[in-house]
Amino acid sequence: MVMFFFLVVALAVVVAAVTLAVVGGGEGDGPLPDAVAQRLRDPLPPDRPVQRADVDRLRFPLAARGYRMAEVDDVLNRLGAELAERDDRIAELESALSAARTPEHQVSMDKPAPEDQR
Repeated sequence: MVMFFFLVVALAVVVAAVTLAVVGGGEGDGPLPDAVAQRLRDPLPPDRPVQRADVDRLRFPLAARGYRMAEVDDVLNRLGAELAERDDRIAELESALSAARTPEHQVSMDKPAPEDQR
């Protein structure tokens, strides 16, 4: 019986506290202002290739259910395009280097033999 009485009193206190908070909490201030939407604080530089430090400084703002998917997708698409561009350039330079190392393209550094020795 004591436990039942304790639970009823505790429930009444909780209901009273919630009622006070809801009814008396506004005091003429009106509704709460809308939260300012967070945006990407450290965007990737548009005028030069992305560097490691740019990626390290990059922080995605949180949304109601995690990250803003559109912003994350944009950044990942840009990083993917730049990495593909660099990979293509590296492959191009490596093929040019291997072509330059073939015997037919090498310049001989040997001294020409004299044709007529007298």
